[in-house]
Amino acid sequence: MDCSTALHAELCVLKGKVLKNRMSKQDALKKTPLLLLLLLFFAFALWAQEQKDQPPAKEPAQEYKIPPEDAAKVNPVKPTAESLTKGKKLYGFDCAMCHGENGDGKGDMASDIKNVTDFTKPDALKNRTDGELFYVIRRGKGEMPPEGDRAKNDDIWNMVNYVRSLAKK
Repeated sequence: MDCSTALHAELCVLKGKVLKNRMSKQDALKKTPLLLLLLLFFAFALWAQEQKDQPPAKEPAQEYKIPPEDAAKVNPVKPTAESLTKGKKLYGFDCAMCHGENGDGKGDMASDIKNVTDFTKPDALKNRTDGELFYVIRRGKGEMPPEGDRAKNDDIWNMVNYVRSLAKK
């Protein structure tokens, strides 16, 4: 085709555009595998990053053990009326929300926690020493938060006396 006339010139321009369009499609087809490879690489990189950000799997809970020397501790505070009154007051602040006002294990928060001890049952604490109770109150156990250093030793022994008194009712 001779592109000397105006009509032919227009056809030549159109033919050139068609050829360019075909060539750009061919170029695009050549680049497609490269784009897919890059997309796959980025997807893998994102997946690997998510895996890295995940917290490590929880290890199985270790058995709760009270050291024998702590379990053997003897309560130096006698369960007098004064001791029980002090123990009841502290129990009301720190323990009743889970163990219940009466120690029956039906406190406001008890429904959210498994295995809340019912202190009103005489068998609940019969195999526990006062030293063990002191240790659990001071250090916590499972979902039960520790008393920690907030209370003096005598305060915790008063709570031990009060908790023991709940089963006697």
